[in-house]
Amino acid sequence: MQVQNDTKPYDTINVTPMLDLAYVLLVVFILMTTASVQGLSITLPKPSNTPSSEHHELLVVQITAEGALLLNGAALTAQEIEQRLAAAKAADPKITVAIKGDGQASYEPVVKVIDLCNRLAVDMALVTSRIGT
Repeated sequence: MQVQNDTKPYDTINVTPMLDLAYVLLVVFILMTTASVQGLSITLPKPSNTPSSEHHELLVVQITAEGALLLNGAALTAQEIEQRLAAAKAADPKITVAIKGDGQASYEPVVKVIDLCNRLAVDMALVTSRIGT
């Protein structure tokens, strides 16, 4: 009885199981990333083609890098701004407050101004600028 000794090495590797595993991992990764992404639901205003003939007052509240509050360029405390906004709201219920925070300012004073506008039921807008301007 003679035993055959095949010492010939394999010259190919079966990569099908490895590719199956890679595809399964890819599908799991895609499903997990799309399932974990949650967005904010924002209702954007729709533009109208007719210009409004109504003109309402616009107040600008600025927050400096040091956290100081300015109302139309005049430095005021948060209580004084609240009083002025309440008085302006009584005079014109459709006033708008533009909130302009300095890029180096902490976020807390900006949030306080937003909360103040929400509390007074005043329309507000956040002023942004392009980087480098």
